[in-house]
Formats: sequence, C-alpha cells, structure tokens
Amino acid sequence: MGASALSAPAHVSLTREQKLDKKQPWPCSEQELSEVRRFNKTLARMPRFQIRNRVTPRLIQALLRAAQIGSAFKPGGHGLQIEKRTVSTDNVPVPVRIIRPKGKPRGVVFDIHGGGWVIGNAQMNDDLNVGMVNACDVAIVSVDYRLAVTTPIEGLMEDCFSAACWLLGKDCEEFAGLPVIVVGESAGGHLAAATLLKLKSRPDLLERIVGTVLYYGVYDLTGTKSVRTAGPETLVLDGPGMVGAMRLLTPDRSDDKRREPPLSPLYGDLTGLPPALMFVGEIDPLLDDTLQMAERWADSAEVEMHLMPESPHGFIHFPTTLARKALVRSREWINERIDALG
Repeated sequence: MGASALSAPAHVSLTREQKLDKKQPWPCSEQELSEVRRFNKTLARMPRFQIRNRVTPRLIQALLRAAQIGSAFKPGGHGLQIEKRTVSTDNVPVPVRIIRPKGKPRGVVFDIHGGGWVIGNAQMNDDLNVGMVNACDVAIVSVDYRLAVTTPIEGLMEDCFSAACWLLGKDCEEFAGLPVIVVGESAGGHLAAATLLKLKSRPDLLERIVGTVLYYGVYDLTGTKSVRTAGPETLVLDGPGMVGAMRLLTPDRSDDKRREPPLSPLYGDLTGLPPALMFVGEIDPLLDDTLQMAERWADSAEVEMHLMPESPHGFIHFPTTLARKALVRSREWINERIDALG
C-alpha cells in the first residue's frame, strides 16, 4: 500500500451504542485553517451553482467534455490500464470506466461521480481515482450514468444499480470474489446510498460490499434544514435554490413522495448496510444530510464521520491541506476494510 507524508487525525467510529458529536470538527492547525479561509475568499467571488433549467447544465457538460479531450489518457502516464466498456444487467446497458492497478487488485472501488445529477461523467474523477488505485492497489469501476437533463432521477438510480449488479454478479469474472467499496460524492453520494438500499433486495450481492465512502451526499430530496436555510456564506451551492432544483428534477412527485426511499435514502431502512466513512464541510448546505444520515447509519453499522472546519461543498477537489488529509484518511480506511478480511 502507498505511503503519505500527510497524516490524518485520530478518528472516532460510531456504533449503535454511541451518539454522534455533531459539534466536534476535524482537528487542524491555524495554518491549515488560514489556508482554507484564503481559498474560501476566492470561492466567494464566484456564483453559487444552481439548476434553474435544463439548458445551462448541457452547456457546462459540453465545456467539461471539451476540457477533457486533452487529458483523455492522462492516467496512462501512471502506468495504469484504462478501459471504457458497456455492461448490462436485466437489459439495462450502462457505460463504465475501469482503471486497473499495475498488479493484481486487492479489491474494487465502485465509484459514482457527482455533478448535481445533471453534469459530470466517469472520467471527471480520474485524478482522485488514480490516487486511490496507487494507494490501495484496487481497481476502479466508475459509472457513466445517464444525466437528469434528459432522464428522470429514477433512471440514474437504475443505471447505478444495474452497474453494481454486474460488478457484484457472476457476469464480472475478472473481479469475482474481490471485496467491493462503494464511493460516492454529492449527487453521487445520493446515488451510492440509493444503490445500497436497492441492493438489499439482493443480499447475495450486498454481502460482497465491505464499506462505503460518502462525501457530502444528498439524502433528503425535499431539502434538510441546512439546505433550506443556507446563506451566501455556504459558498459553491445555493441551498434554497437546491429545493427548487430537486422539485424540477422530480416534477411528478409531492414532497411526501420525494421523501420515499430509495429516492431519499435518509428515510430508508439502513439495517444490513456496510460500515461507512462520511465527510462533510461545516459550511456545506448539505451539512444536515450527512449529520442525520451518519446518526441513522450508526444504529445498525459502524460509521466514521468527519466534520471539516469551515469547508464548503466539494472541498476534496480544492488545493488545501485539509482536503489532502481527508483523501489520505479515505484511502487508509479503504485499506483497513480490505486488510480486515485477512
């Protein structure tokens, strides 16, 4: 496994016998906090992301694809194999992006990207995924699910479930028997949690999943209190605007229907789900989503939850020491989950 000069602070794992301390942030130095504050000043000059229509996300998606053209084979510079292929379960074809380690993989990370359900693709997390491959000796299977500009959110959930069933089932011979970790960020955190809930109908597949890493996910599609009351200090995301966006993306549902799991994983039966590692920033509008989900998850499985001081949504992509340490802890945790199997 890879080594790092960065070290994560001591962590606290929660079980059903323990209560979550919602006010204890990740310990950091004043220098690290100053670094976060300086970057936050840059973010404060930028507009917060909103989904007001289906046109703007298409433009952003086109720009993303254009930017990726020059870096399409970037992980190849690390000596890693990359494959794009389409997999299928129950006649639901889904493109996936597979990144393989240099040697035999110890496990597989099932990666679900973020992007507010309306932008992004399986390539966008290549830098993070390459780091994970090298640090953990795992393969990555990243889902290129359909986007909600043309597909209902339920279709995105179907894509992720189909790809997961392929990876965990008998059709994926390459990774047969390897432990699987599910990783999701933001909207990908929502889709990851929803996928795990749907997999409860397939306990033979769910048992192969030994953990999940969830970064600042969306778990209540009606909007938790922190989403509804978020002010401009939250940066990056417009919290109150998210409520309207989630209604735009689920136009045929009432709020009661939006709360139904797995669409809103927060209200699902979490028993039988694997141990979880969760991160959220103190000034993320989605703060309550992670705090509440961690507390509910701890009723039935081990949870390690980290509250990142003064950090906004999307912080793992930002050039700060806190972000790097969070990624180090994520990779350590994945190694611990795999090592525990003996």
